Amino acid sequence: MKCYLVLIVGMMLVTYIPRLVPLVVLSDKPINPMVERFLKYIPYTALSALIVRGVMESKGELLVPTFIGLAASAICSWIKGSLILSVAVGIVTSLVVISLR
Repeated sequence: MKCYLVLIVGMMLVTYIPRLVPLVVLSDKPINPMVERFLKYIPYTALSALIVRGVMESKGELLVPTFIGLAASAICSWIKGSLILSVAVGIVTSLVVISLR
């Protein structure tokens, strides 16, 4: 049990410190507009990398629901522009297609 606690605290620190350091260091300094614009695209590129990997690895009976969910997510993202809503629409659409099969 003690080993798990040390492991959990260690993972917490490794996750928290990289998020805290830029906040503390850059909180007083203005950010270059070009850098700020670049940072706004990071969530979309990370999500795209995860989605493309998931689509490429899908096989068998999950292939059709994966592509339908991807299409629904892309359409929602194009219309609404919301990252969270697009992910939710893709997941729900895939689940509906799977349950209808």
